[in-house]
Amino acid sequence: MSKKQKTIQQEVNLSGVGLHTGNTVNMVIKPAPVNHGFAFKRIDLEGAPIIEAKAEYVVNTQRGTNLEKNGVQIQTSEHVLAAAVGLDIDNLLIEIDASEPPIMDGSSKFFVEALEKAGIKEQNADIEEYVVKEIISYKDEESGSEIILMPSEDYQITTMVDFGTKILGTQNATLNSLTDFKEEIAAARTFSFLHEIEMLLENDLIKGGDLNNAIVYVDKELSDSTMEKLKKAFKKDDIKVKSNGILDNLTLHWANEAARHKLLDVIGDLALVGTRIKGKVIANKPGHLINTNFAKKLAKIIKQEKRNNVPTYDLNQPPLLDIHQIMDILPHRPPFLLIDRILELSDTHVVGMKNVTMNENFFVGHFPGAPVMPGVLQVEAMAQCGGVLVLNTVPDPENYLTYFMKMDNVKFKQKVIPGDTIIFKADLITPIRRGICHMQAYAYANGKLVAEAELMAQIAKKR
Repeated sequence: MSKKQKTIQQEVNLSGVGLHTGNTVNMVIKPAPVNHGFAFKRIDLEGAPIIEAKAEYVVNTQRGTNLEKNGVQIQTSEHVLAAAVGLDIDNLLIEIDASEPPIMDGSSKFFVEALEKAGIKEQNADIEEYVVKEIISYKDEESGSEIILMPSEDYQITTMVDFGTKILGTQNATLNSLTDFKEEIAAARTFSFLHEIEMLLENDLIKGGDLNNAIVYVDKELSDSTMEKLKKAFKKDDIKVKSNGILDNLTLHWANEAARHKLLDVIGDLALVGTRIKGKVIANKPGHLINTNFAKKLAKIIKQEKRNNVPTYDLNQPPLLDIHQIMDILPHRPPFLLIDRILELSDTHVVGMKNVTMNENFFVGHFPGAPVMPGVLQVEAMAQCGGVLVLNTVPDPENYLTYFMKMDNVKFKQKVIPGDTIIFKADLITPIRRGICHMQAYAYANGKLVAEAELMAQIAKKR
């Protein structure tokens, strides 16, 4: 049974301090329509620009996963995204009046609570899930960090953390099912080492940090001058190091909280792939750089597989519509009727077919001796399939004509020659309105993608 996409029932507000700016940040998380995914909206900027949570927009991973699109930035996106994925949500619009979500306590806990308060609801569309069929891996030779993704019945994650410090040692954390995210992972807080804190303080980069939103592991002797700086930065009269090597006023939720937080980061960063994953992630020494590089690689693989996802149809079965029924719907006639059969037809998609033979009219002049079907006619054939899709919505298709409005992102991948059978598949990008059909179309022959295009056509009543 297919699972449905989810969003929240109503919007929810959150306020807090931005870790790096120290300013108060207001955030409104809003429901979003199906296939929207996650996106951030900067309402403090002119035009309220939107940045989709996609791996392609990652610009740097210093102290968080930072996105940029057209010069507009979102910093530390991972904790709120992890909360959304951890609660099985697919579509959200996150409005914020600053460049970074509030840090809260350095975990996903408060975002999880806010989303649950808003209520989660199913939407009328199936989820898109990438099913891992073979091992995909990525290694950073310099750091020794590695991520491996392998087939599994569930989305599972294991992180193995080794910082080469005595204080933290080696830690592991595992999430066997997203249903355990809230209890096992959401409250794991971000952490840093004393030497990193010193560097951030010196460069004036940690204005919103206090000891309530980061676990600080003391990996070196605390000098008096550092102690004074920390007191001032954290607005404390006194600062001590606990016996387990962390600065005082925080108690660890789990002995392996660092590894659990790294797991939280992996979930948030892999949300940037833009699709759900059915597979097991093993991350050795993960960090935002390797996580997002892996997300970019995986997003590319998924895009490629989708593109080459050649549909298979039994052409010996009787078609849904034969050539006579097509001519009852479409106004086109030979030699310009470019589809022979309709194999599938629903409210949102259509699959058609054409047998390309040597006696087609266009082969007379299109490279005699080396005949190739013109690309523009392949696009026309795709559009005719779209014509069937849109004319199927009116009771009297014979009284309408179809007209092209625009075509975008047209690509031709392979030659189509006499003897080929082309399968055309077109899916609506937006619902049909006022007789306008906006669709993504693909053409396949010999088990390969031969052409693709984003098309828009309109039907109009005959005068």
